[in-house]
Amino acid sequence: MAANPVVLILGAGPRIGASVAEKFASNGYKVAVASRKGTGTKTAEGYLSVQADFTKPDSIPAVFDAVKTEFHTSPTVVIYNAAALTPPPDKDSIFSIPAGNVASDLNVNTVSPYVAAQQAVKGWETLPQGTKTTFIYTGNIMNVSIVPMPLMLDLGMGKSASAFWIGVADVTYSAQGSRFFYADERHGDGKFKGMALDGPAHGEFYAQLANHVENVPWHATFVKDKGYVQFK
Repeated sequence: MAANPVVLILGAGPRIGASVAEKFASNGYKVAVASRKGTGTKTAEGYLSVQADFTKPDSIPAVFDAVKTEFHTSPTVVIYNAAALTPPPDKDSIFSIPAGNVASDLNVNTVSPYVAAQQAVKGWETLPQGTKTTFIYTGNIMNVSIVPMPLMLDLGMGKSASAFWIGVADVTYSAQGSRFFYADERHGDGKFKGMALDGPAHGEFYAQLANHVENVPWHATFVKDKGYVQFK
């Protein structure tokens, strides 16, 4: 691993985001976290806190600029952990969600992470040759399984769309030493984890992904305390 590598975590919530930041910091990374409440200063843990509005994809490049200004290098690992959904006004009808809300949530779930990946690749081109670089998107089962809940419409649309471009990116960039992962925590039987996601388990697995563990595909399904597990 390069000296003083940098990880950028977009979407720094109290569960997954905090756990992932803690794990990477313990592994020697300099950590930057981006959220709506970003301050432009250091947190109590010593992380760079950057403000970002994930409903506005054009706000993403400034996040990368702030990280490079602070650390004088581009992040080798970029983790997109933000997500959004809009509950349908009529809980039984997916079509009661206003189109404007659908578009805003797609910005958070698909367009902003795509822009983040663009910025990540641009930055990786400035790093020393041979540097392992990684983009990780916090996904779920909804790219391969329909969860029949109107509440999950916007989230499922966004996760499914992002899974596709992440898969294409991994196929086209992996030979250059850059991996793209759609990380999907499951129960041991392969079922949807829902709101039971485990923060520390994400931290452990994401650290493994950043090391480009062999035989883990772009759709990186995993189970707490087991790591990558393939589900058919």
